[in-house]
Amino acid sequence: MSWWGKLVGGAFGFMLGGPLGAVLGAALGHRFDKGLQGLPEERVSWGPGDQERVQTAFFTATFSVMGHLAKADGRVSPDEIRLAESLMVQMSLSAEMRKTAIRLFNEGKSDGFPLDEVVEQFRRECHRRQTLIQMFLEIQIQAAYADGSMDEVERSLLLHICGLLNISEFTFQRLERMVRAQTHYAGGGERAPSRTKTLSLDDAYAILSVSPNASDKAVKRAYRRLISQHHPDKLVSKGLPEEMMKMAAQKTDEIKKAYERVKETRSMA
Repeated sequence: MSWWGKLVGGAFGFMLGGPLGAVLGAALGHRFDKGLQGLPEERVSWGPGDQERVQTAFFTATFSVMGHLAKADGRVSPDEIRLAESLMVQMSLSAEMRKTAIRLFNEGKSDGFPLDEVVEQFRRECHRRQTLIQMFLEIQIQAAYADGSMDEVERSLLLHICGLLNISEFTFQRLERMVRAQTHYAGGGERAPSRTKTLSLDDAYAILSVSPNASDKAVKRAYRRLISQHHPDKLVSKGLPEEMMKMAAQKTDEIKKAYERVKETRSMA
Protein backbone atom coordinates (compact mmCIF):
# COMPACT_ATOMS: atom_id res chain seq x y z
CA MET A 1 0.00 0.00 0.00
CA SER A 2 1.24 3.54 -0.78
CA TRP A 3 2.23 6.01 1.94
CA TRP A 4 -1.01 7.90 1.31
CA GLY A 5 -3.11 4.74 1.62
CA LYS A 6 -1.53 3.96 4.97
CA LEU A 7 -1.99 7.56 6.05
CA VAL A 8 -5.70 7.55 5.24
CA GLY A 9 -5.99 4.16 6.96
CA GLY A 10 -4.88 5.80 10.19
CA ALA A 11 -2.12 3.49 11.39
CA PHE A 12 0.64 5.34 9.59
CA GLY A 13 -0.29 8.61 11.20
CA PHE A 14 -0.04 7.02 14.63
CA MET A 15 3.40 5.72 13.71
CA LEU A 16 4.54 9.23 12.79
CA GLY A 17 3.55 10.66 16.18
CA GLY A 18 5.15 13.72 17.74
CA PRO A 19 4.54 17.33 16.64
CA LEU A 20 4.29 16.33 12.96
CA GLY A 21 1.73 13.68 13.86
CA ALA A 22 -0.24 16.23 15.88
CA VAL A 23 -0.28 18.73 12.98
CA LEU A 24 -1.23 16.02 10.50
CA GLY A 25 -3.88 14.70 12.85
CA ALA A 26 -5.40 18.15 13.19
CA ALA A 27 -5.48 18.46 9.38
CA LEU A 28 -7.16 15.07 9.01
CA GLY A 29 -9.38 15.32 12.06
CA HIS A 30 -7.60 12.47 13.89
CA ARG A 31 -5.48 12.25 17.03
CA PHE A 32 -2.19 10.93 15.67
CA ASP A 33 -0.34 12.50 18.59
CA LYS A 34 -1.71 10.03 21.16
CA GLY A 35 1.09 7.56 20.66
CA LEU A 36 1.50 3.98 19.49
CA GLN A 37 -0.86 2.19 21.89
CA GLY A 38 -2.81 -0.60 20.30
CA LEU A 39 -0.68 -0.96 17.17
CA PRO A 40 0.72 -4.35 16.15
CA GLU A 41 4.28 -4.79 17.43
CA GLU A 42 5.79 -5.14 13.95
CA ARG A 43 4.44 -1.70 13.03
CA VAL A 44 5.76 -0.07 16.18
CA SER A 45 9.26 -1.26 15.25
CA TRP A 46 9.41 1.14 12.31
CA GLY A 47 11.74 4.04 13.03
CA PRO A 48 13.15 7.23 11.49
CA GLY A 49 14.32 6.70 7.92
CA ASP A 50 11.54 4.34 6.80
CA GLN A 51 10.62 5.58 3.34
CA GLU A 52 6.83 5.81 3.72
CA ARG A 53 7.22 7.50 7.08
CA VAL A 54 9.68 10.00 5.57
CA GLN A 55 7.27 10.66 2.69
CA THR A 56 4.51 11.45 5.17
CA ALA A 57 6.82 13.68 7.21
CA PHE A 58 7.97 15.53 4.07
CA PHE A 59 4.40 16.14 2.88
CA THR A 60 3.28 17.30 6.33
CA ALA A 61 6.26 19.58 6.97
CA THR A 62 6.30 21.07 3.45
CA PHE A 63 2.78 22.46 3.46
CA SER A 64 2.48 23.34 7.16
CA VAL A 65 5.82 25.22 7.26
CA MET A 66 4.90 26.92 3.98
CA GLY A 67 1.71 28.20 5.62
CA HIS A 68 3.71 29.48 8.60
CA LEU A 69 6.20 31.21 6.31
CA ALA A 70 3.39 32.80 4.29
CA LYS A 71 2.08 34.45 7.45
CA ALA A 72 5.52 35.58 8.66
CA ASP A 73 4.98 39.18 7.56
CA GLY A 74 1.52 39.34 9.14
CA ARG A 75 -0.60 38.50 6.10
CA VAL A 76 -0.88 35.77 3.48
CA SER A 77 -0.65 37.30 0.00
CA PRO A 78 -2.60 36.02 -3.03
CA ASP A 79 0.74 35.11 -4.65
CA GLU A 80 1.66 32.90 -1.70
CA ILE A 81 -1.68 31.14 -1.90
CA ARG A 82 -1.20 30.68 -5.65
CA LEU A 83 2.27 29.25 -5.04
CA ALA A 84 0.86 26.63 -2.68
CA GLU A 85 -1.89 25.80 -5.17
CA SER A 86 0.66 25.64 -7.99
CA LEU A 87 2.70 23.08 -6.05
CA MET A 88 -0.42 20.99 -5.57
CA VAL A 89 -1.05 21.11 -9.32
CA GLN A 90 2.57 20.09 -10.04
CA MET A 91 2.17 17.18 -7.66
CA SER A 92 -1.03 16.01 -9.37
CA LEU A 93 -2.63 15.56 -5.96
CA SER A 94 -5.89 13.68 -5.69
CA ALA A 95 -8.86 15.68 -4.40
CA GLU A 96 -8.41 14.22 -0.91
CA MET A 97 -4.66 14.90 -0.84
CA ARG A 98 -5.26 18.45 -2.04
CA LYS A 99 -7.73 19.03 0.81
CA THR A 100 -5.17 17.73 3.29
CA ALA A 101 -2.41 19.94 1.84
CA ILE A 102 -4.67 23.00 2.18
CA ARG A 103 -5.53 22.06 5.75
CA LEU A 104 -1.83 21.64 6.56
CA PHE A 105 -1.14 25.07 5.05
CA ASN A 106 -3.86 26.51 7.29
CA GLU A 107 -2.47 24.67 10.33
CA GLY A 108 0.86 26.37 9.66
CA LYS A 109 -0.89 29.76 9.67
CA SER A 110 -2.41 29.16 13.10
CA ASP A 111 -1.05 31.13 16.07
CA GLY A 112 0.00 28.07 18.04
CA PHE A 113 1.89 26.30 15.25
CA PRO A 114 4.98 24.61 16.84
CA LEU A 115 7.49 25.53 14.13
CA ASP A 116 10.68 24.55 15.97
CA GLU A 117 9.32 21.18 17.09
CA VAL A 118 7.93 20.38 13.62
CA VAL A 119 11.17 21.26 11.82
CA GLU A 120 13.36 19.42 14.34
CA GLN A 121 11.23 16.26 14.02
CA PHE A 122 11.32 16.55 10.23
CA ARG A 123 15.13 16.64 10.37
CA ARG A 124 15.19 13.52 12.55
CA GLU A 125 12.75 11.68 10.31
CA CYS A 126 14.94 12.41 7.25
CA HIS A 127 17.74 10.50 8.95
CA ARG A 128 20.66 12.55 7.49
CA ARG A 129 19.23 12.59 3.96
CA GLN A 130 20.72 15.98 3.12
CA THR A 131 19.49 16.11 -0.49
CA LEU A 132 15.93 15.65 0.78
CA ILE A 133 16.35 18.32 3.45
CA GLN A 134 17.76 20.73 0.85
CA MET A 135 14.81 20.05 -1.46
CA PHE A 136 12.48 20.94 1.42
CA LEU A 137 14.39 24.19 1.95
CA GLU A 138 14.34 25.01 -1.78
CA ILE A 139 10.55 24.71 -1.73
CA GLN A 140 10.31 27.05 1.28
CA ILE A 141 12.60 29.61 -0.38
CA GLN A 142 10.48 29.33 -3.53
CA ALA A 143 7.42 30.06 -1.38
CA ALA A 144 9.13 33.17 0.03
CA TYR A 145 9.72 34.38 -3.55
CA ALA A 146 6.08 33.77 -4.54
CA ASP A 147 5.54 37.54 -4.93
CA GLY A 148 8.88 38.02 -6.71
CA SER A 149 10.98 39.03 -3.69
CA MET A 150 11.90 37.91 -0.17
CA ASP A 151 11.47 40.37 2.71
CA GLU A 152 13.64 40.50 5.83
CA VAL A 153 11.05 38.83 8.06
CA GLU A 154 10.89 35.84 5.70
CA ARG A 155 14.68 35.74 5.40
CA SER A 156 15.11 35.77 9.17
CA LEU A 157 12.59 32.96 9.58
CA LEU A 158 14.24 30.87 6.85
CA LEU A 159 17.65 31.32 8.48
CA HIS A 160 16.11 30.17 11.76
CA ILE A 161 14.76 27.09 9.96
CA CYS A 162 18.23 26.48 8.50
CA GLY A 163 19.65 26.48 12.01
CA LEU A 164 17.13 23.85 13.07
CA LEU A 165 18.03 21.75 10.01
CA ASN A 166 21.80 22.14 10.55
CA ILE A 167 22.14 23.92 7.21
CA SER A 168 24.81 26.63 7.03
CA GLU A 169 24.11 30.22 6.06
CA PHE A 170 26.49 29.71 3.12
CA THR A 171 24.33 26.85 1.80
CA PHE A 172 21.20 28.94 2.34
CA GLN A 173 22.66 31.82 0.33
CA ARG A 174 23.63 29.43 -2.49
CA LEU A 175 20.12 27.93 -2.59
CA GLU A 176 18.56 31.39 -2.44
CA ARG A 177 20.56 32.58 -5.45
CA MET A 178 19.49 29.48 -7.35
CA VAL A 179 15.79 29.88 -6.52
CA ARG A 180 15.89 33.63 -7.19
CA ALA A 181 17.34 32.97 -10.65
CA GLN A 182 14.73 30.30 -11.33
CA THR A 183 12.00 32.72 -10.25
CA HIS A 184 13.44 35.47 -12.48
CA TYR A 185 13.56 33.05 -15.40
CA ALA A 186 9.90 32.20 -14.75
CA GLY A 187 9.02 35.87 -15.05
CA GLY A 188 8.69 36.79 -11.36
CA GLY A 189 6.62 34.83 -8.90
CA GLU A 190 3.79 32.50 -9.67
CA ARG A 191 2.04 35.01 -11.90
CA ALA A 192 4.04 33.84 -14.90
CA PRO A 193 2.08 31.13 -16.72
CA SER A 194 5.05 29.61 -18.58
CA ARG A 195 8.80 29.80 -19.09
CA THR A 196 8.94 31.38 -22.52
CA LYS A 197 11.67 33.99 -21.94
CA THR A 198 15.34 33.45 -22.73
CA LEU A 199 17.47 32.38 -19.78
CA SER A 200 20.02 35.11 -19.06
CA LEU A 201 23.65 34.17 -18.57
CA ASP A 202 23.67 35.64 -15.05
CA ASP A 203 20.66 33.51 -14.11
CA ALA A 204 22.28 30.44 -15.69
CA TYR A 205 25.37 30.83 -13.51
CA ALA A 206 23.21 31.42 -10.42
CA ILE A 207 21.15 28.28 -11.10
CA LEU A 208 24.37 26.29 -11.40
CA SER A 209 25.70 27.97 -8.22
CA VAL A 210 29.01 28.91 -9.84
CA SER A 211 30.80 32.17 -10.56
CA PRO A 212 31.18 33.42 -14.15
CA ASN A 213 34.93 33.20 -13.42
CA ALA A 214 34.76 29.49 -12.61
CA SER A 215 36.74 27.10 -14.77
CA ASP A 216 35.02 24.82 -17.28
CA LYS A 217 35.90 21.91 -15.03
CA ALA A 218 34.23 23.58 -12.04
CA VAL A 219 31.10 24.30 -14.10
CA LYS A 220 30.85 20.66 -15.18
CA ARG A 221 31.40 19.48 -11.62
CA ALA A 222 28.65 21.79 -10.29
CA TYR A 223 26.26 20.66 -13.02
CA ARG A 224 26.80 16.96 -12.26
CA ARG A 225 26.38 17.55 -8.53
CA LEU A 226 23.09 19.43 -8.99
CA ILE A 227 21.71 16.88 -11.44
CA SER A 228 22.53 14.11 -8.98
CA GLN A 229 20.92 15.99 -6.07
CA HIS A 230 17.71 16.74 -7.98
CA HIS A 231 17.28 13.46 -9.86
CA PRO A 232 13.59 12.55 -9.30
CA ASP A 233 14.11 8.80 -8.89
CA LYS A 234 16.96 9.31 -6.44
CA LEU A 235 14.93 11.79 -4.37
CA VAL A 236 11.92 9.45 -4.27
CA SER A 237 14.17 6.62 -3.11
CA LYS A 238 15.26 8.86 -0.23
CA GLY A 239 11.69 9.71 0.80
CA LEU A 240 10.34 12.39 -1.54
CA PRO A 241 6.62 11.66 -2.11
CA GLU A 242 6.09 10.18 -5.58
CA GLU A 243 3.68 13.01 -6.33
CA MET A 244 6.56 15.49 -6.16
CA MET A 245 8.53 13.83 -8.96
CA LYS A 246 7.21 16.34 -11.52
CA MET A 247 8.52 19.22 -9.46
CA ALA A 248 11.93 17.58 -9.12
CA ALA A 249 11.95 16.89 -12.88
CA GLN A 250 11.18 20.57 -13.57
CA LYS A 251 14.14 21.64 -11.41
CA THR A 252 16.35 19.16 -13.25
CA ASP A 253 15.19 20.61 -16.58
CA GLU A 254 16.07 24.14 -15.42
CA ILE A 255 19.54 22.98 -14.36
CA LYS A 256 20.08 21.36 -17.78
CA LYS A 257 18.98 24.54 -19.59
CA ALA A 258 21.32 26.63 -17.44
CA TYR A 259 24.21 24.31 -18.24
CA GLU A 260 23.46 24.42 -21.98
CA ARG A 261 23.34 28.24 -21.82
CA VAL A 262 26.77 28.40 -20.16
CA LYS A 263 28.21 25.73 -22.47
CA GLU A 264 27.06 27.67 -25.53
CA THR A 265 28.66 30.88 -24.31
CA ARG A 266 31.94 29.18 -23.43
CA SER A 267 31.98 26.87 -26.49
CA MET A 268 32.43 23.97 -24.13
CA ALA A 269 32.48 20.44 -25.48
